[in-house]
Amino acid sequence: MTKARLLRLSVVLVSIFMILLIIVYWDNVGTAHFYLHTSFSRPRSPGAIPGITAGEDWEALPDVDEFLAKLLSSSLRQNNSIPRKAEQLLVQGSNKPVVSNLEENVRGYDWSTHKDRNSLDQEKLQLERQRTLREFCANSSFTFPTKERSFDDIPNYELNHLIVDDRHGIIYCYVPKVACTNWKRVMIVLSESLLDQGVPYRNPLDIPREHVHNTSTHLTFNKFWRRYGKFSRHLMKIKLKKYTKFLFVRDPFVRLISAFRSKFELENEEFYRRFAVPMLKLYSNHTNLPTSVSEAFGAGLKVSFSDFIQYLLDPRTEKMTPFNEHWRQVYRLCHPCQIDYDFIGKLETLDEDAAYLLQLLKVDRLLRFPPSYRNRTASSWEDNWFAKIPLAWRQQLYKLYEADFVLFGYPKPENLLKD
Repeated sequence: MTKARLLRLSVVLVSIFMILLIIVYWDNVGTAHFYLHTSFSRPRSPGAIPGITAGEDWEALPDVDEFLAKLLSSSLRQNNSIPRKAEQLLVQGSNKPVVSNLEENVRGYDWSTHKDRNSLDQEKLQLERQRTLREFCANSSFTFPTKERSFDDIPNYELNHLIVDDRHGIIYCYVPKVACTNWKRVMIVLSESLLDQGVPYRNPLDIPREHVHNTSTHLTFNKFWRRYGKFSRHLMKIKLKKYTKFLFVRDPFVRLISAFRSKFELENEEFYRRFAVPMLKLYSNHTNLPTSVSEAFGAGLKVSFSDFIQYLLDPRTEKMTPFNEHWRQVYRLCHPCQIDYDFIGKLETLDEDAAYLLQLLKVDRLLRFPPSYRNRTASSWEDNWFAKIPLAWRQQLYKLYEADFVLFGYPKPENLLKD
């Protein structure tokens, strides 16, 4: 009887082990390509940013997580570097994407080569940004929606902005209107998730814009459930522990202005139908609006910045549908109090931050960050854009985005919030 029980137990254990092997090794993305050769994890001391090594800091994981972690580590030892040929690849120039004069004027494209500015003390800067974020996340007197929930409380659909590159051990949380198009291009090149005539893209600027924002192009956390089932959260936690996690942010009010300009000053059929038509009806008392954006623009019917602000402040907006990602708060997109980011970049220091990050990730020999458009939506524009917005609205808007200001160290725009 005892032997029979042991035999059945052995069969069960072997079956579980084989299922885990199939999940881990035979997935079409494959954590078998779990290349971890990034140069840093979270800082341990002000003077050092240690490298990530297999088996480091795993003792706090639950049993199932620990088992999966050890299983993944076995492939780590076999795949701990990029092929020599890829390492020697250095992306040269490329043709810039074709953009219309109107789009260039609104978005502010500038494809000229910019000379490097005086280098910042990036290590010190990163420590300061992370310190600010962690202090306010831990400050019980500073509250905002969803702050107190745990990572397990975040539903899968809210994890769709976390893009994973298993080849290099990188997780990027993209924030629209913060150079996310070019960072997505970088992630595509690194993960080799998109092919051009059977060959992975090597130059980020060669990737067409329509492919960059195609959701099927990227492996994101919200797709883990379909791939890994009940093990998805365990794998997420392991990757969050071992991978290098980064995001880029910008001044919240400037980001709003940029979103308004690109989505409502340019002819965008989707945003016209989904957002502009309701705004024009609710806040400008227009009826019988044209069915297409080209007809509306031709008739001079455009959403005003005032309409847009009213829409953001209207309590009915969130009841109907969550904020669109282009104006959704960063804390709702990237969950900075639940995820311990290793690198916080800012659009205001994009050139320096991007160059430093690629060096830390040890991928600067593979590619350069694209010569991204020099967005002309500057902080100095805020006074002009908000000049006709009532003071009470500005104050409400600040409260709506206060968490993003505070968590990422942006000063309170006092000049906009007082008479």
